[in-house]
Amino acid sequence: MRTPSLALCHLVLLIALFAAAVSLRAQRPDAQPEQTFRSSVDLVTIQASVRDARGRSRQGLTATDFEVRDNGQLRPVLSLRSDERSPLSLAFLVDTSGSMSVGPKIEMARRAFDSVLSQLRPEDDEAGLFTFDSSLHERQDFTGDIALLQNALSDFRPYGTTSLYDATASTARRLADRSGARKAIIVLTDGVDTSSSLTASEVSGLAGSIDVPVYIVATVPSIDQRVMTEGTDRRSRSGTADLRDLAEWTGGRVLFASTFGEATTVAANLVTELRQQYVLAIEAAAAREWRRLDVRVKLPSTVVKARSGYFGG
Repeated sequence: MRTPSLALCHLVLLIALFAAAVSLRAQRPDAQPEQTFRSSVDLVTIQASVRDARGRSRQGLTATDFEVRDNGQLRPVLSLRSDERSPLSLAFLVDTSGSMSVGPKIEMARRAFDSVLSQLRPEDDEAGLFTFDSSLHERQDFTGDIALLQNALSDFRPYGTTSLYDATASTARRLADRSGARKAIIVLTDGVDTSSSLTASEVSGLAGSIDVPVYIVATVPSIDQRVMTEGTDRRSRSGTADLRDLAEWTGGRVLFASTFGEATTVAANLVTELRQQYVLAIEAAAAREWRRLDVRVKLPSTVVKARSGYFGG
């Protein structure tokens, strides 16, 4: 039998040592895997309310039922959430300006506020309370301890001018980083803005860009509702914006309450609507510009309310 050469023995020994080292590394619990590099994707979240022709919430939809266009371009829905148990993050924004002292306006606002609180789930949902006159005041930071907010409006007295749009813009910034799957600003006001430096279009652009629907509960007598509606129609024709535009462009809406019973019912329906919303996600555009969104459902006789756009980049 021929004896292996010394060089061959060295080669076999090196191979064995290399194999042992690889095996030992694989067994080490702290061994770090090789790094892989993947490009991250920025997402745009969209809260969408879907109703049928009779105004009833349309449930049970899937991602394939939705059609989302970004500046006219069809975008795939990357994820969809429709769990009614998902937590809410709400920012209450209460008008305490002098105009709220007329009649029962502030008391109806308190009634609507208490109605919403009674439907929140402690520790799951969270809420913050802000009031405004000529400036914004934080009364209670966001908390899951809903009991801290009960009776929080009992001692407030209306005073000063109204900066509704400014206050909404500031509140939207505070709500942006909250953790709730569904977020909203609930504005309790008589709808009369007298001193804001921002226009409704500027504020709705801000709120829409961070996916915060704005719901405005206007606690006004029936006659004032007609005046507000007529004034909004006139301003729409002239190319300017108002409260209804602010709500529509963010995916929210304007709700009127002229009695204590209406204030309670409107608030209750608002929370139900929020819990039934779909939360969609699409890939954000890279361009640093305002992008127009159009969200539809590919089913007959359905109406979708969602944010009108976002800022890319």
